[in-house]
Amino acid sequence: MPMYLRVFAIGGLICVAGQLLLLYTRLGSAKVLVLFVTLGVFLSALGLYQPLADFAGAGATVPLTGFGHLLAKGAIKAVQEDGLAGALTGGTAAAAGGIAAAVALGYAAALIFTPKTKE
Repeated sequence: MPMYLRVFAIGGLICVAGQLLLLYTRLGSAKVLVLFVTLGVFLSALGLYQPLADFAGAGATVPLTGFGHLLAKGAIKAVQEDGLAGALTGGTAAAAGGIAAAVALGYAAALIFTPKTKE
């Protein structure tokens, strides 16, 4: 199966799962987002998310479960290198580049376009 089909299929299934949770449960969008990040951390801690990321590439690493996976990988690596204190700093250090890029690009978009408050 070509990689682009795997990316589309796995990423799509993750998004469908989120949409089904929003439609058929009383969970709000914020709770679903937290659930997906936590699920990514939990599956990474069990060693189950990395094979999925290897198989699906961006289809597994771009959704919020992938952000949880990134946090867990960073924390695990930092604990191995720095001991228990790495559990508190590793996830943040691993995700810092992506977060900084999102903030910078969001700011640039606000400068280029005219942001308006939602009424």
